[in-house]
Amino acid sequence: MLSTMQVLARLRRWHALIAPVVVLPLLITVSSGMGYRLLRDWGGLSRDQVHGLMVLHEGEWLGPVGKSWYVALNGLGLLWMLITGAGLALQGWNRRRGRTEREERAEEGGT
Repeated sequence: MLSTMQVLARLRRWHALIAPVVVLPLLITVSSGMGYRLLRDWGGLSRDQVHGLMVLHEGEWLGPVGKSWYVALNGLGLLWMLITGAGLALQGWNRRRGRTEREERAEEGGT
């Protein structure tokens, strides 16, 4: 049975291994989606003028089958990074909180 520390170490390792793979597709999706919406709303451009951004955003450039895989894998990659990142952040917060509580007890003369 793995200890909590071993599980967290593996989680951190997998998070770090997968991050470089998902960063480019996520960056393309976020930047093209934001660009599309902001250029339409604030830039006053028409749907036809910014259609290329939507092609990038939805993965249409990969064809019908590739588009579905792009969306599915991009979504799973984002969920993975959010869940594992949140778990690692909670671990850090708990570690700091535990250290702070120990320091307070030490200042009070407790153990």
